[in-house]
Amino acid sequence: MSQQAILEIEKEIIEDFALFDSWEDKYEYIIDLGKKLPVLDEEHKIADNKIKGCQSTVWLVAAYEDGRVFFKADSDAVIVKGLVSMLIKVLSGHRPEEILEAKLDFIREIGMMTHLAQTRSNGLLSMIKQMKNYALAYQTLQGLENK
Repeated sequence: MSQQAILEIEKEIIEDFALFDSWEDKYEYIIDLGKKLPVLDEEHKIADNKIKGCQSTVWLVAAYEDGRVFFKADSDAVIVKGLVSMLIKVLSGHRPEEILEAKLDFIREIGMMTHLAQTRSNGLLSMIKQMKNYALAYQTLQGLENK
């Protein structure tokens, strides 16, 4: 996988959203994405894994395997679960530097920031920030291991 792969995944999401005429349909699609998100084990639903800055409760965990970061998440709100599932689809399985470089233009392209309530937008930004923080931490770890 490469940075190009991230852009390709973003393009797919943009194309998927273009199929819907109304935001009501787009919200239903986001909720469906959340329902397809694999269940996060209860052992990960702890305070240390909660995203700060989200109105809803969101748990995010990351693992580092073979130079790539893999994310898992869950939320108590269906729409938020769908939002985090899109972020996981785009970012999980990539190298830390690819995650850090990802601009995530798909969020703007599909109109997400203009159609979410301010508190949801802030929560989405908090999720992105935490995912990039994990990538930065693993990139630093990777640098230390290579010395």
